[in-house]
Amino acid sequence: MPVTTRRRTAPTEDPATAASPWSGRLRRPRDRDVKRDAVIRAAARAFNARGYHHTSLDDIAADLGVTKPTVYYYVENKEQLLFECFLAGLHPIREAFRAAERAGGSGRERLSAVVRGYARAIASEYGWCMVRAHDQDLRPAMRRQINTLKSEIDQGIRGLLQAGMTDGSIEPCDPKIAAFALAGALNWIAHWYRADEPMTAADIADAFVAVLENGLLPRTRVATGRAATIS
Repeated sequence: MPVTTRRRTAPTEDPATAASPWSGRLRRPRDRDVKRDAVIRAAARAFNARGYHHTSLDDIAADLGVTKPTVYYYVENKEQLLFECFLAGLHPIREAFRAAERAGGSGRERLSAVVRGYARAIASEYGWCMVRAHDQDLRPAMRRQINTLKSEIDQGIRGLLQAGMTDGSIEPCDPKIAAFALAGALNWIAHWYRADEPMTAADIADAFVAVLENGLLPRTRVATGRAATIS
């Protein structure tokens, strides 16, 4: 499928402080969850810009325009912030699986929907934490929870590959290797994508789905499509 790109316009103010529930322009009663989410989002952006070990809670507080005790009100420490960033990034991928199951369709169609959601999640501000941060920076209990969620996603991809092979919408392959290849390609987005890229997260997701569509269709259908194009 053709992939169009949409060039973004530059923001007129810093996105972290502009979105801060504590900013003067937005000051009004806010519930605790909104402010806690803002702290986690600011941490993800700071980790992406400076790296986890070079980011302090003072940096995150400054980005939000609040004091460090305010940050401590919502999280225990920087380690918990990294953990919450992992969870925030993995959540939309898990939601993509649930949405695909509700929508139904062939295994290939459901896998394409999941790949699109996965790519958008990795291209979000949480992508760096999900892929480039080291889970060794987390205490064992947190690390186990993250690894359990990652395993769930891996098994979900394998399941959709197997479903596609069963219904004939995906060429027979080793689901373990194919799942590793897909996740590896998607995760690599976090190593090169930046918010000022000409392509948006949605554009990148569409591009990855296009590769998936061309690479996993049964060979007879690919050959037929090529013949039709030549003629």
